[in-house]
Amino acid sequence: MNEITEQSILEDVVIRGDLSKLSPEQRVQYYRMTCDSLGLNPLTRPFDYIMLNGKMVLYAKKDATDQLRSKKGVSIDDIELSETDDTFIVKVKGHDSTGRSDVEIGVVRKSDMQGNISNAQMKAVTKAKRRLTLSLCGLGWLDETEVETIPTAKPVIVSDTGEIIDEKKSLVSGALPKFIDDRQFLAEFKPVGDFGDMPIEKAMLMESSTGKPFSIYDTKALVVWLSKALRVYDREQDGDKKEKLALEIAAVQTILADRKNKITE
Repeated sequence: MNEITEQSILEDVVIRGDLSKLSPEQRVQYYRMTCDSLGLNPLTRPFDYIMLNGKMVLYAKKDATDQLRSKKGVSIDDIELSETDDTFIVKVKGHDSTGRSDVEIGVVRKSDMQGNISNAQMKAVTKAKRRLTLSLCGLGWLDETEVETIPTAKPVIVSDTGEIIDEKKSLVSGALPKFIDDRQFLAEFKPVGDFGDMPIEKAMLMESSTGKPFSIYDTKALVVWLSKALRVYDREQDGDKKEKLALEIAAVQTILADRKNKITE
């Protein structure tokens, strides 16, 4: 990428502050520039997009803060837990490899994590640590533990080519965006994890949280859902929710495998 192109991208972002105004190519370049400037691996998708206050911006995921903590030598010096009637408040003190120190807090409602007190406390600690990491690295971005608490924040699905995917249009089976090669997605798909076998007839009837059968979602939507669901599954502590999610994952993987078999027949 030449210097003029980089300047153009940065100018658009600085002046407009809205990544939705960039072209798909500029969006991909900006994402990579951001990762490069911080020494992060873009292939791990350390950032995702949200609409916040009418603008599309990046927010940091777990992969971002984990990598930043290692890259910048962020160490935790002290953790202080306090509580009110309905919240846990965690104050974290730490420093980076240069000796710069900072303090951040993480606040979580006791009713979070299905009311599991221990998990709510751990979530508050995690939130504080991630906020501290971003602060020490000089980044004003939101962390994903903060994003989920903002009612007006709306996740935005962006493809690897920088295209913004319209979720409403992608709910209709077969209505794949033009830049998506359905056969390529399916050719590269391989079931992951040990979620057991499920008859295709049962999988076709399984419904998402919106009450709609997974079978009506297009391939891209299912791939995006599966990617996020696998990350949630690894973090889920509630046994019943984890079991339900495992069934949904099994259903989606069965549907994708069935579609793959049909295009190779």
